[in-house]
Amino acid sequence: MEAVRTLMERYWIHKEKEKELYHKTKREWNQFRRFFTDQLGWSLINNERILKLEKIPAHAEAFMGITAFTEIRDYCMFCALLIFLEDKEDGEQFLLSELVGMIEAQLQESMEIDWTMYHQRKSLVRALRFAEEKGLLAVYEGSSESVAGGMDSEVLYENTGLSRYFAVNFGYGISDFTSYRDFETRQSQELETDRGHFRTQRVYRQLAVAPAMYWQSSEDVDAQYLKNQRQWVQKYLAQYLGGTLHIHKNAAFFVLDEDDCFGEVHPKEATVSEVCLNVCARLRECVDCGKRKPDSSDCIQLSREEFEAFLADCHKRYSAAWSKEFREMAPGKLADTLLAYMESWMLVGRNGEQIVLYPAAGKLTGAYPQSFLERATQEKTAARSEAEANVNSADRSEQEESNE
Repeated sequence: MEAVRTLMERYWIHKEKEKELYHKTKREWNQFRRFFTDQLGWSLINNERILKLEKIPAHAEAFMGITAFTEIRDYCMFCALLIFLEDKEDGEQFLLSELVGMIEAQLQESMEIDWTMYHQRKSLVRALRFAEEKGLLAVYEGSSESVAGGMDSEVLYENTGLSRYFAVNFGYGISDFTSYRDFETRQSQELETDRGHFRTQRVYRQLAVAPAMYWQSSEDVDAQYLKNQRQWVQKYLAQYLGGTLHIHKNAAFFVLDEDDCFGEVHPKEATVSEVCLNVCARLRECVDCGKRKPDSSDCIQLSREEFEAFLADCHKRYSAAWSKEFREMAPGKLADTLLAYMESWMLVGRNGEQIVLYPAAGKLTGAYPQSFLERATQEKTAARSEAEANVNSADRSEQEESNE
């Protein structure tokens, strides 16, 4: 199980940096090979440099992107960097100015490149830093950070050769693709003659790499397969990943045990996670008492104004126990921060201008013990009173000085 989890949560295992782990995982490959190839339909890149599991998801989700990237431009520059490195030999060195010239030529037809613009230089910095972190290139002299201040500084890089293993090899041309959905469509067409096998892999992939699996009706083929084969799905996932399969009316979740987790988990030790649990708990209360009624898919739709009002109610109830940052955060920023977090865990989604609260929002809830909440409220009140007293004292001192 340990080797399976390692391949699942890491992009790859680099032999040069983790030789013992590389050999251990390679020796155990045959013990779990069929789980990856049959149930998930994934392949393993297995050579003398790396071990990499090609983790292709059932459906693309926003949280699956490169979290260090903040703009579409970042991805464009990173792709241009990969193309540039393809023509370099392993260990070959090159200058930043050479790379920049190639990026300009590669992207000039799709976007305007102007290195006098700070945000464009920052995109390049993010692409370079990510490439360094993944070991695709190494800085031999200088610093990628210097690019943010201007293009006058030169940096000397070295190609490690790992870039050729970074992108997934789909085995078919993608030059005419215009959307991420084209990948799902093409894969479905490729497996048209074996729909059952493709459906099996799609279900296992969704449960293995995504926080939730949702469906709209009982006629959904993936849902039907999961309900009919729940014992086998539970068996294989638990055997190789650990955890328990939970199936509901319109959703399914593969939940890891609290004391036996790996990778990114929710909830975690962060205030935004606590706030999320509070909001979900309050939502559950509103549903149970009839104030909020889920639709046929067990979802609840709110406008932005309704969501902020709901969040204000939660703030009034629970914020005494939140960190100072979240307790004093502006309502709009608090809503944006919380929505971004909840979207990354498939707790909420968007339907035009509406915010859709998914079934998982009512499943994963949390509340503070009443004694803790009362103590936090008392401490908050005392701190506010002390601050007001200090302000009043300062005002009196200023008045006395003025009178003198």
